[in-house]
Amino acid sequence: MTVTNTAHPDVLMTGPYPDWDMGPLAEQYSLHRLWETRDPHRFVAERADSIRAIATRGELGASGELIAALPKLEVIACYGVGTDAIDLGAARARGIRVTNTPDVLTGDVADIAVGLALALMRRIPQADAYVRSGAWATRNMELVTRLYGKRVGVVGFGRIGATVARRLSGFDVEIGYFDLAPRADSEHRFFGSLVELAGWSDLLIVTLAGGSGTRSIVNAEVLQALGPQGFLVNVSRGMTLDEPALIDALQRNAIAGAALDVFWNEPRIDARFATLDNVLLQPHHASGTVETRRAMGQLVRDNLRAHFSGQPLLTPVA
Repeated sequence: MTVTNTAHPDVLMTGPYPDWDMGPLAEQYSLHRLWETRDPHRFVAERADSIRAIATRGELGASGELIAALPKLEVIACYGVGTDAIDLGAARARGIRVTNTPDVLTGDVADIAVGLALALMRRIPQADAYVRSGAWATRNMELVTRLYGKRVGVVGFGRIGATVARRLSGFDVEIGYFDLAPRADSEHRFFGSLVELAGWSDLLIVTLAGGSGTRSIVNAEVLQALGPQGFLVNVSRGMTLDEPALIDALQRNAIAGAALDVFWNEPRIDARFATLDNVLLQPHHASGTVETRRAMGQLVRDNLRAHFSGQPLLTPVA
């Protein structure tokens, strides 16, 4: 479906945004809704000579094939911080600008990382089910593991990782981190080896950016180093974990448990996760608050407006 506004630039949308964004976008642009068509290739081909922008989402991205099919494309605006699903090389080769929505979701992702850690280690979902089932009337629930006083390893110490560390400072934990290089502005212990960090940690929280350089970086060796008393939280990208190795470790109780917001093959994730009682699952919802999603949509619109008015982009990636 196309919402035509002959006075404004043509924008291809790969997936829907919330209603509070769709309305303002439709007022400013002619929107071409790719998700509503049964024949995406034909849909794109029929509009290729008019589309000047793509408005996408982090998990949908923009492939090299799609970029190549749009000769008039000038800018790709991503609703999300992750751009690993966008072919940045193809965009750069043609001088196509790319933007994302960093910072506005940092606080929410850090919050959920801490929330997932607490829920996993204190077994909060299991405690709720225990009370609801009536089991509490017959016996006390099993003991759990505390968070405070533990060693927490943060994998990736960018915006989100550093914010997670600040959130955790109130739990009297010892924090170490893995990144490409030590952060001059951080007092926490730096580890140049992810395996060494995992071996040191009671809890490993993954906040890495996605991309070929971090694909399956949390692998069987890292999980083995984390060990049967260690917990894992991932709020980054599903691709950063070696998922078959993780499932194997969970099945063998080679780690104590995992809490995951992201997966391979979202939303049709590996069915084996649902059979495990030592994993906590969330539907890629770390930034899923009304406040943050409104801010993300506004930033997408602001970047598009800046591009088409000849102003500097607010959050350029390429």
